[in-house]
Amino acid sequence: MLLIRNGHLISPADELNGYFDLLVAGPEEESAGTILKIAPNGTITPALFPELEEQIRSAKPVNATGCLIFPGLVDVHVHFRDPGFTYKEDMETGAGAAAAGGVTSVVLMANTKPPVDNPETLAYVLNKGRETGIRVYTCVNVTKGMKGEELVDVAPLLKLGAVGMTDDGVPLLDENLAREAMKLSAELGVPISFHEEDPAYIENNGINHGAASEHFQIGGSDREAEISLVRRDLALALETGAIINIQHISSKETVELIRLAKFSKGGERIHAEATPHHFTLTEEAAIRCGTMAKMNPPLREEADRLAIIEGIADGTIDIIATDHAPHSEEEKAKPITEAPSGIIGLETALSLANESLVQAGHMDYEQVIRAMSVNPAKLYGLEAGFVREGGPADLVVFDPKKTWTPESFLSKSSNSPFLGKTLTGKVRTTICRGQIIV
Repeated sequence: MLLIRNGHLISPADELNGYFDLLVAGPEEESAGTILKIAPNGTITPALFPELEEQIRSAKPVNATGCLIFPGLVDVHVHFRDPGFTYKEDMETGAGAAAAGGVTSVVLMANTKPPVDNPETLAYVLNKGRETGIRVYTCVNVTKGMKGEELVDVAPLLKLGAVGMTDDGVPLLDENLAREAMKLSAELGVPISFHEEDPAYIENNGINHGAASEHFQIGGSDREAEISLVRRDLALALETGAIINIQHISSKETVELIRLAKFSKGGERIHAEATPHHFTLTEEAAIRCGTMAKMNPPLREEADRLAIIEGIADGTIDIIATDHAPHSEEEKAKPITEAPSGIIGLETALSLANESLVQAGHMDYEQVIRAMSVNPAKLYGLEAGFVREGGPADLVVFDPKKTWTPESFLSKSSNSPFLGKTLTGKVRTTICRGQIIV
């Protein structure tokens, strides 16, 4: 039993924004892992709630003075590398990194080895996820073996617990196959997420074609690689009625294409995500940090970064997701054209949103929590993203003023341009199923 006191609770889904205390049942107690009572600060006492006297007196106090309390974050674009690449990350270390960042629910991508295109691998992932302290969900592949040739029989895998479809990491280039996949999404009512990078416009992926590619004297990745596939898939989504998520947006043109599509008939089924690194950094970071800031799609220009922020602020981009992508130190030490793309992000995401979105004056905490908890939970139909009596006790206590410098991570990998950089805003406590996990 926990009694969280003196915190500023913000839960947009419940229209809560004020100072409240919360009485939480632990996982081993009656009403396990749920919120028993929400009341104004200082009022959860035996005198005012005699029916809860025993629980109140036995509760462990959690002092949230000076802190914000949010529903646990929901990250719907995460790579835990398990099975197949556990030298980079595994289920346990990935979940630990998530908890450290205030993330209580994750949706895993399916580009593992073997990929999640069959019942056996799906069962492996879900069973290992249940052994962690957080809630682990997973997508399954759109195409068998992620080869872009034949659709996976998704319906049986959904019945076994999968929550979405994606070949993330590999773009779906065959337009007819993409259309059939979207028809399947519409028929089953399940989201399909797209990695939008056409290799026809890419010479060296992970680095923007512009100042960064000139610096490294390589061809880089042109913005049209993203724009062209996004334009195609938005049209297909409106044609088929699919529930789609355009992943990790990097360009201002893509933001505008999505904005226009969302105003079209059927546009309510179109979703889009941005990563903290794309609204925080530009290609200058790639020049400065090299492979530690190499990712797909690449960091682009300041105008793109600002357009992404504007898109989050006005709801065009309704989801913030990390694309947490661990790689080993040896892999990232390779030359710029050989090192793999991707950075980790779970442990720094909320701090970066605090700095670059709220403290920079672009939006408020309610908007950030909608994008990091409420909206991603809705997309996948997860019981998360809200704080109410009888609901799941998945919570994060966040100190928005505390500065910290990540010198190491709970993730098995450390491939981050934010390593050694002082950040503002720190997770103090993460609670999942009524249990303190950080």
